[in-house]
Amino acid sequence: MIKLSGPLTSKIDRGSELYQKLSAANSRLSKKDSTLWGPKAEAEAAVRLNWVDLPESSRDLLPALDALAAKFKGRDLILCGMGGSSLAPEVIAGTYKKRAFIFDLTDPNYAAHALKRDLSNSVVVVSSKSGSTIETASQRAAMESALTSQGLDPKSHLIFVTDPGSPLDQEVRAGGYTVINADPNVGGRFSALSAFGLVPAALLDVDPSILLDSASAQKAELQKDENVAIDLAYLMFSNSEQFVAFTDSPEIPGLSDWIEQLIAESTGKDQKGRVPVVIASPNEAIGSAQMRITFNSGGDLVVSGDLGEHFITWEWATALLGFALEIDPFNQPNVTEAKNATSELLTEWSNKLPAPSALPATQTPEQALKELISNCDGYIAILAYLDRKEDVELVELRKVLAEKSGKPVTFGWGPRFQHSTGQFHKAGQPNGSFLIITGDVKEDFAIAGKEFTFQTLVMAQALGEFRALGARKYPVVRIHLTDRASGISEILNAAKKL
Repeated sequence: MIKLSGPLTSKIDRGSELYQKLSAANSRLSKKDSTLWGPKAEAEAAVRLNWVDLPESSRDLLPALDALAAKFKGRDLILCGMGGSSLAPEVIAGTYKKRAFIFDLTDPNYAAHALKRDLSNSVVVVSSKSGSTIETASQRAAMESALTSQGLDPKSHLIFVTDPGSPLDQEVRAGGYTVINADPNVGGRFSALSAFGLVPAALLDVDPSILLDSASAQKAELQKDENVAIDLAYLMFSNSEQFVAFTDSPEIPGLSDWIEQLIAESTGKDQKGRVPVVIASPNEAIGSAQMRITFNSGGDLVVSGDLGEHFITWEWATALLGFALEIDPFNQPNVTEAKNATSELLTEWSNKLPAPSALPATQTPEQALKELISNCDGYIAILAYLDRKEDVELVELRKVLAEKSGKPVTFGWGPRFQHSTGQFHKAGQPNGSFLIITGDVKEDFAIAGKEFTFQTLVMAQALGEFRALGARKYPVVRIHLTDRASGISEILNAAKKL
């Protein structure tokens, strides 16, 4: 069972009016009461609450998952997906020390790690509720082309996870591909215990029933009038006005990133919300973050338990936090803004990347960082449209800027963050300052069925985000790296000299 410890537990007042309201809400959540978040949220909630049942209902998938695991045993897993479709599988892989390549970026340098490998012993999972997500559709097309170019039959290597009856479902079934349907009444970020999380788990030789068993036992605890999910919602509402810091444990790497999407995208609306600040150590500077949460030791609050318990508990707590904040935790109305801006730019560019001189101005690291800090009255967000394997040194910038600015600093790989903190950046508390980092590429790749390439796509996504944030009059600056290694070093050196 999930256990809470640390100094903040002393601030849980179970006799308070807030706790009693959350406890009453918890009872209604257990019954999947779609009216819990108010009339405006009722229609959305009515078709998004089946995550409550997943610890039990997902057991119907076990025979099909066993068959998949046997058929593809020993294959290298590549997963194409965004947001909830990729973050939960990455946590599962890390927790059980399994190797998987999560194809969740559009940077050509990152794409090369999947497209240029020997694919003969691969299994590729394409995860998308509808199939319309531009990143996943592009990744799928590129993987099919790569398989074909190596003389391999895509039907022998691809598995699709999607909603029943979706356009993707209809297309790939007609094409003779392997398809596993997910529950359509579960939103992406609440889908860890659905087919979106369990298909990759099975293919990684992780027994899905273990995750479901622990989640089911934890769910029984969450249905009580006083429980850890209520405690978490209570603390995140009453002890934080905006920022909550999270630090991974070595036992569950990536859990903080999964929670980041869950909380930020669920609560970042109506100029309200909580934004997780993911840090490497609970001792790092985090500016005005009001609470520090860890999963094994240190921090203001330690939340300990196994992965299945964490999945259901944090989903439950997030739904209750949405109740306390009086927002709809299941929609993401502003996520489409950057997508629309991307489409507009691709149209304006006629699907061809313009010359650098025709793109929005970029700045030197010194100029950008000074402007970023001087204009910041809340938090700084670093949005890096680069390669999260080869350019990972850039992550250090988050820590340095937090120390130098005295502000909370988040870090997101683009466009992955658009399916995570992107909703919060546009609709949460309007006090963010944004640094967008782009870079030249080693090799570009065509996308079958599209006129644009990966390089054009990622630049349109970066500059679409630039446009979407700028339209809201938020401080936003861009650095473009013509040489990534030296450019990252230059940025870090400039930050350390501030």
